[in-house]
Amino acid sequence: MNRTIQYAPAMAAEQQADFILKTYAHLFGAISGFVFIEYYLFTTGYAETIARALLGVSWLMVLGGFILVAWLASRAAQSAKSASTQYLALAAFVAAEAIIFVPLLYIAESYAPGTIENAAVVTLLAFTALTAVVFVTRKNFSFLQPFMMWGGMLAMGMIVFSVLFGSSLGLWFSAAMVLYAGGAVLFDTSKILHEYGPGQHVAASLQLFASIALLFWYVLMLFMGDD
Repeated sequence: MNRTIQYAPAMAAEQQADFILKTYAHLFGAISGFVFIEYYLFTTGYAETIARALLGVSWLMVLGGFILVAWLASRAAQSAKSASTQYLALAAFVAAEAIIFVPLLYIAESYAPGTIENAAVVTLLAFTALTAVVFVTRKNFSFLQPFMMWGGMLAMGMIVFSVLFGSSLGLWFSAAMVLYAGGAVLFDTSKILHEYGPGQHVAASLQLFASIALLFWYVLMLFMGDD
């Protein structure tokens, strides 16, 4: 969850518009890929197999593997010069997100029907509102970096503690993580507007996709907690 700002030379208006268009086109592609993978897994029955397998092992190991994939994908997308490597990193991250979401979606679909759709709508509305805040105000939210770094470390520590000692973090933790994820969307969108440079649209879309997925995860957790 550590986020490092990489400042880039200012882009001309037309160049920036093209960059933003490419970033959100790739973001849409990533979200569509995620939805397609989940649809395939659930319609073929593989989702139940994956859910039972992941729920049957240490969640800390699953989480650790996911974080490693996320870190490697983000690093590859940020530093790779070849377009194929950047796209491979984005695809790998989307696939990893889809797999890690399977147990949560399986439980939600089985025991709390309708919550997935409701959580998706709330996530979309929140993302749209946060995006509008950045693009309308043109404000640079880079000052959120310390909050994102320390907040992420604290959240990881609490998750590890919960897994090791078998304690429940409760709805308050999910609510706090929704706020954290909202801050991440603001931070990433601000970077798209002010800090990313030409050719970094794949990395930008990957980072923003990760924040949206985090937001969706904990919004869904809140909805499930109400049932």
